[in-house]
Amino acid sequence: MFAVMYRWQLAPGSEARFADAWRVMTEAIRQRNGTQGSRLHRADDGDFVAYAAWPSREAWEAAGHLPPADPVAFATMRECIAVSRGATPLAILDDLLG
Repeated sequence: MFAVMYRWQLAPGSEARFADAWRVMTEAIRQRNGTQGSRLHRADDGDFVAYAAWPSREAWEAAGHLPPADPVAFATMRECIAVSRGATPLAILDDLLG
């Protein structure tokens, strides 16, 4: 398994729209790419942070070359993001989330 962390600063007032679009997008990615899903968090500084579990780094990289799994949800998320802090690939060393 492989994980990726994403972090965004959202435009004020767009939090609910973003969360709804994130949910739709995450489910579409799970169905298309066979991921293990994702969790969405809000950091103390207000940023939204998502942690996504992928079958492998190769699967994540291959998905990056495909069109969005849900173009409408993708566009909505982009509209809500004021600053994207990028993706942080993570090698999983141990897993106690179960």
